[in-house]
Amino acid sequence: MRVEQAIAGAEMQLVVFELGDESFGVDISRVQDINRMQEITEIPHAPESVVGVINLRGRVIPVIDLRKRFGLPDAAHTKDTRIVVVHLEGNLIGVIVDAVLQVLRISADIVEPPSPVLAGVDSRYLRGIAKLDGKLVILLDLDFVLSRREQEAISEVLAEQV
Repeated sequence: MRVEQAIAGAEMQLVVFELGDESFGVDISRVQDINRMQEITEIPHAPESVVGVINLRGRVIPVIDLRKRFGLPDAAHTKDTRIVVVHLEGNLIGVIVDAVLQVLRISADIVEPPSPVLAGVDSRYLRGIAKLDGKLVILLDLDFVLSRREQEAISEVLAEQV
């Protein structure tokens, strides 16, 4: 859902998480599960941000590290680190985040589209910016978070599991 579409509706419900010092939000309807960090099985020759797979209740789920995907410095996992399992292009994908902060409902009128300055080739995943109590929450469009190479690698992993 783009910002223009969100404005037509009165509210949005988000899962807000932290990466470094920044807050990010994704539409709650895309979130399947929020899990504590667990052992991840590495995948040879996968793109850098695709860190491996987990077994979630008998289902193999590819996992990406959003810190790596967004070019943020590595950080040690803590007791707050979570794997957020989201629906992405018909598949379930786990994304590692530093912490899940909250689930909240916001009015669509506090969301602004990303600045044209940010409209570079690799910023298609920015859906908008919400202003909440003096803090900015970057809204992600999950359909554009992964590069084509990462999507292909994940598709290959899932195909091997069938």
